Amino acid sequence: MSVHEIPARDAVVAGWPGWAHPDIVAAYAGLGVPEPWKHQIEAADLAHHGSHTVVATGTASGKSLAYQLPALDAIHRGELEDRVSLAPAGTVSLYLSPTKALAADQLAAVQSLQLPTIRAATYDGDTDTADRRWIRDHANFVLANPDMLHFGILPNHVRWARFFRRLQFVIIDEAHSYRGVFGSHVANLLRRLRRICSYYGADPVFIGASATSSDPQKSFGRLIGDAVTAVTEDTSPHGSTTVAMWEPVLTEMKGENGARERRSVIAETSDLLANLVSAQVRTIAFIKSRRGAETIATIAKRLLDDVDPSLPGRVAAYRSGYLPEERRLLEQALRSGELLGVSSTSALELGIDISGLDAVLVAGWPGTRASLFQQIGRAGRAGQSAVAAFVASDDPLDTYLVHHPEAIFDLAVEATVFDPSNPYVLGPHLCAAAAELPLTPAELALFGTTARTVLDKLVADGFLRRRPAGWFWTHSRSAAAMVNLRADGGGPINIVESGTGTVLGTMDSPQCQYQAHTGAVYVHQGASYVVEELNEQDHCAVVHRANPDYYTTARDVTQIEVVESLIHTNWGGVEVHFGDVKVTTQVVSFQRKALVSNEILGEEPLDLEARDLFTKAVWFVTDSSSLVEGGVAEPDIPGSLHAAEHAAIGLLPLVASSDRWDIGGVSTALHADTEKPTIFVYDGHPGGAGFAERGFEAAQVWLQATRDAIAACECDAGCPSCVQSPKCGNRNNPLDKDGAVKLLDVLLTSARPL
Repeated sequence: MSVHEIPARDAVVAGWPGWAHPDIVAAYAGLGVPEPWKHQIEAADLAHHGSHTVVATGTASGKSLAYQLPALDAIHRGELEDRVSLAPAGTVSLYLSPTKALAADQLAAVQSLQLPTIRAATYDGDTDTADRRWIRDHANFVLANPDMLHFGILPNHVRWARFFRRLQFVIIDEAHSYRGVFGSHVANLLRRLRRICSYYGADPVFIGASATSSDPQKSFGRLIGDAVTAVTEDTSPHGSTTVAMWEPVLTEMKGENGARERRSVIAETSDLLANLVSAQVRTIAFIKSRRGAETIATIAKRLLDDVDPSLPGRVAAYRSGYLPEERRLLEQALRSGELLGVSSTSALELGIDISGLDAVLVAGWPGTRASLFQQIGRAGRAGQSAVAAFVASDDPLDTYLVHHPEAIFDLAVEATVFDPSNPYVLGPHLCAAAAELPLTPAELALFGTTARTVLDKLVADGFLRRRPAGWFWTHSRSAAAMVNLRADGGGPINIVESGTGTVLGTMDSPQCQYQAHTGAVYVHQGASYVVEELNEQDHCAVVHRANPDYYTTARDVTQIEVVESLIHTNWGGVEVHFGDVKVTTQVVSFQRKALVSNEILGEEPLDLEARDLFTKAVWFVTDSSSLVEGGVAEPDIPGSLHAAEHAAIGLLPLVASSDRWDIGGVSTALHADTEKPTIFVYDGHPGGAGFAERGFEAAQVWLQATRDAIAACECDAGCPSCVQSPKCGNRNNPLDKDGAVKLLDVLLTSARPL
């Protein structure tokens, strides 16, 4: 275990700007904000004077005031002016957040200012039909999410004409969360929004609020499609935080191929939470999965019951899927101190104001450094000192970070990676844009250099018609229905309960073979189900209610073909490529693993059709002679490549804001296209998601971290913490841990930055 100290930070305040209306200043003073912090005013001033702005500072740094001040000031002044006019008067603002919960919190924050001129309202899927027209016609601060903008507002822009003509500010909250395919969708959605605004004569200023990220100016600029100014210096106060990097011990329990396994991150975090609560330390434990959050709370309660029967009632789980009333009660109990311990998904990571906490536990890598700092920033928010612990899970990246904490605390946070030009994403958005207003040649620049090529294919496929004036949507169906913002294509699979016929939810088609195969455990709003049958032809998976003490993991076998190398470079005798590939994958089996211990309880075969995926990949090509010279014996080359590939997949999130399940890999001692030993790592989304490209750009840092993670693991011959993969269709065989280190040394010997 290592310990890192994040020092306390004093506030740097600034005076209210001269343009801020006295009523607005008084309203903030009434909430206990006598003077703002410097970065708040710097960002607000930029936006007020017409610059697209992103404020990228830490948790609890008051980003809300930075965008509220210019937006509410403009609305307030417009409402106070003489409005005797036939034309729409005043200004309006649109606020977009990735979750309904965050929008609800922002609505409460705006309403707490008690400004009679501000008519704020949420417009989402839960909004009553009777309220929607009033919001369109009368609200001047509308809070929505990308989904509602796509399905409800832009296709009906004629009804929103009065709103669009007066739109002065568009606020994008938690902008760092728009990454991968979701980020690519939202980037195109915002280009469509800008196009509609221009049609009605408006040119709104975009204001982004983001956690700290690498080059927020570039990433937010790519998100909105225009130049941006970034404010990154955090001048808010924060107590000191002591961060422990905690790795569970290797147990004597044997996993696949006899590898020793570590105590599970759930069991370890449950113990730590129980110990902290028993010491009256107010604590949040974060974990990525809903089931994990529920399990940690359950185990901690059981442990506390043996210590003090009054303590289990002061621990609870918090996750998405709860009713708003339940969520508010939990938040209030946490703020008041009634609750001492909470196990949570990232639902408590995003902008919800929870102060006065003493400790944070992070169970497994949350995905990005930005998320880690968001989570540990939940403690010490009231100015007091705090403690935090990162508890490593069985994963190569977690292993690397525990042994190299400087990669967290000394390096810049990851880039927010997405690719708006992905044709699988761009094509449906161009159809939706043409349905909203016919696309003209002059507008193509807004959608990037690949737009014309994609449009030509859409015309050839019969989706659009080309006329001298532009491109027209001529179908009777909804073009917006072609886009699923939070999916990666293939059409949704309905999850249907067998006993009642109730549709519990939907799942993206490409994921169903991994998560909704026969025998899979499916979790919905805390309730567990087991899949009886997957019928892809009828787009449904039939499930029944159950409460198994295990989870399931699917395994696949994969083949890959090179379609085209788009960029390549040479490191001595090593070729590094980025380009287009065809990936053929077949899910062949699934394992049942104990929920707490991760023990493998059994494996069953599956008979599912293979899928083809056209995507982007980065690949490394060397030759057998170089590997032999580097100490890798000829018979050990396949196992060394395989082990290095697994670890590289696990370490890619270090340089790209990906999840391990967003990417895949293939390694072979003699690939048909390269005719040499080759390692491929590819994006698991049609057309790519930007992760492999980021891996190509940061290849040296990525491979060095991969090598160090394998070498740092204390296991004998490879384990889930270094080179074993939970989804390997070859049952993690062959794997050569020592050979992987030597192979990576060969690749890195002549490496240079790309």
